[in-house]
Amino acid sequence: MAVNVDVVRVFTDLEGRHGNPLGIVDAALVPVDERQAVAKELGYSETVFVELPDAGIDRARLQIYTPVTELPFAGHPTVGTAWWLEQRGTPVSTLEASAGDIATRKSGDVWWVRARADWAPEFSLYPLDTVEDVQASDPKQFGEGHHYVWAWEDKLEHAVRTRMFAPDMGIAEDEATGAAAVRLTENLRLSLLITQGRGSQLRTTYDPDGWIEVGGLVRAEESLTL
Repeated sequence: MAVNVDVVRVFTDLEGRHGNPLGIVDAALVPVDERQAVAKELGYSETVFVELPDAGIDRARLQIYTPVTELPFAGHPTVGTAWWLEQRGTPVSTLEASAGDIATRKSGDVWWVRARADWAPEFSLYPLDTVEDVQASDPKQFGEGHHYVWAWEDKLEHAVRTRMFAPDMGIAEDEATGAAAVRLTENLRLSLLITQGRGSQLRTTYDPDGWIEVGGLVRAEESLTL
């Protein structure tokens, strides 16, 4: 059976540039034991398999895969899925992932998801002196684990510049990483405006009760068929 894959870019800038590609697949089309292989074939940093909700149902379940493993939570797949479900006429206020229930909301054109920081993988956070230091970072210098380098772009505005490297997950460099944004927000205890990679933009909100939101803009790309 042919499998249709919708593709979106999550966390674009205001002009629709950059963002992290995400493959979105109707879960009914791919058995659970074949989903990892599909994610590997697609090669995106994450691919989601979504159980499509019936009309009037306000929640949807999804599974998230990198090319090499399943994740309990990730930021750009959940933001992208929330946007995609609204576009197809079945918006939901909750996404069910293996980490837990993820609340979603829309504000203007920005879609947000809410998560606990401990749902995200552990990241080694590297505060650098300047944005230029972040841009000069060499992915080949980073090995096992998840690595997030960052520097203040404007400390008064809580604006930071970042890059993320996770070679053991099959991701030499990730263009926009919601889970890393969640971890950095928890670490700094501040709501942030994050510019990552080539220019992707992520927003976060910090709640001292332990909930963190991550949000951004989404843009559709051409679908493909496997």
